[in-house]
Amino acid sequence: MTIFRAHADGQIAWDGRVARCALGKAGVIAAADKREGDHKSPLGLWPIREVLYRPDVYPQGPATALPARPIAPDDGWCDAPDDPAYNRPVKLPYPASAERMWRDDSVYDLVVVLGHNDDPPVPGLGSAIFLHLARENYPGTEGCVALARADVEALLAVAQPGDAVEITR
Repeated sequence: MTIFRAHADGQIAWDGRVARCALGKAGVIAAADKREGDHKSPLGLWPIREVLYRPDVYPQGPATALPARPIAPDDGWCDAPDDPAYNRPVKLPYPASAERMWRDDSVYDLVVVLGHNDDPPVPGLGSAIFLHLARENYPGTEGCVALARADVEALLAVAQPGDAVEITR
């Protein structure tokens, strides 16, 4: 099993490789203290569940052994703690608050879904914790891990089912 370690100092490491990453704009927090909308990345070891990708950007899909599926323009991810679909994919428009997965800013061209607060989801403990593409200059995220496109592609090329991302101090 490979563990991709994302450090609060802004680096992620695996198999001898080190790359720049961005974590929550408000820092990191113990997973038990993570709250919806706090802009903090939850500390812990999070299994990789699947890869989501834009088929217009990756027509053949990403090069990976991980389960992968294309997203569509009406795909969303519910972030409303009081909704039964909290921290689950949904179709838009959705009656509760949901993040749009098909974005114009390209950060969700490749999304690695991490197993944070999903088995089962606990209302309010954080949703949509992903590893995704970083914005220019690596500004902090809403709580995700963000890497350059080339680094996400390199990570996906070596990742196997059963691998995990660890967010550490």
